[in-house]
Amino acid sequence: MKLNLEVTIDQDSGFCFGVVYAIDMAEEILEEDGYLYCLGDIVHNDEEVSRLKAKGLRIISHNELLNIRNEKVLIRAHGEAPETYRLALENNITLIDASCPVVLKLQNRIKNSYDNDEKVLIFGKHGHAEVIGLQGQTNNDALVFQDIAELDNIDLPQKFTLYSQTTKSTAKFYQIKDELLRRGYEVKANDTICRQVSNRDEELRKFVVNFDHIVFVSGKKSSNGKVLYDVCKQFNSNTHFISSEEELNKDLFRAGDKIGICGATSTPMWLMDKVKSALEAY
Repeated sequence: MKLNLEVTIDQDSGFCFGVVYAIDMAEEILEEDGYLYCLGDIVHNDEEVSRLKAKGLRIISHNELLNIRNEKVLIRAHGEAPETYRLALENNITLIDASCPVVLKLQNRIKNSYDNDEKVLIFGKHGHAEVIGLQGQTNNDALVFQDIAELDNIDLPQKFTLYSQTTKSTAKFYQIKDELLRRGYEVKANDTICRQVSNRDEELRKFVVNFDHIVFVSGKKSSNGKVLYDVCKQFNSNTHFISSEEELNKDLFRAGDKIGICGATSTPMWLMDKVKSALEAY
C-alpha cells in the first residue's frame, strides 16, 4: 500500500556559508587541475566527501602532509593550527585556505588571550578539527572540556578566559559560564558560537513542531549535527537520525503522515532531496 507521505524539506537547512566557501574553492581547483589534496575530511558528511573524491579530491592526514612537496593543499572550514602553516612553508606547499572567517576570528581572539598570559578554557569536542586548530593558538596549553563534569577534579586558576567551539550549543555555553561563576571563579566569557548555527537552533524549534515525524540527516562525525538533532528531538520526540536514505525505515511511518526533513550545517541539500524522493516513493 502506498503511504502518500507529505514531505517538506526545511529550507533553512543545508550548508553554512563556511562550508559552501570551502566546497566552492575545492570544486574550482578540481575543475582546473583534476585533483586537489585536502587536509582531513572537507566536511563531516561522508556522502559529500564521496561526491568530491569522485571529482579528484584526495583526503590526507597530518602525517601524510609531512611527505608532500610542491603541491596545493586545501585547509577546510574548521581551520588549522600554526604548525600546519609552518610546515607548508618548509615543503613549498601552496595552501588553499578555506578556513571559515568565524573560526579565524576566534583563533585570533584565543591567540591574543594567550599572548596576554590569560589561562584559556575551551568548551569543545576533544580531538575535533576546529578545536585542535584553536588549541594550537596556545601552544596546546588551553584546557579543552566538552562537559563541565570534566572540570570537577581539576585545580583551575581563580581567573580564566572561557571560549567555545563555534558549533556548540549556546544554551549549554551559558549554563557552563553561570555554573563556573557560581563556583566562585572569575570568568571572562566570550560567546564565540557561530550565529548561523545558533539561529538554526531557533528556526528548527519552530519547524519541527509542524510534523508527525522529523527525519534529521547528518554525518555521524558532525558536532553541529549532534547539537541540532538534540534540539529536534526535544521539540518533536518522533525525530529520526539518518546519514543517508538507505537508513530510512518505512515501518516508522503511517499513511498520510506529514514528514519534515532537516539537517546539519554540513548536510548538503542534494542529500536531503534524495531522502525526500525516497520517502515520497513509499
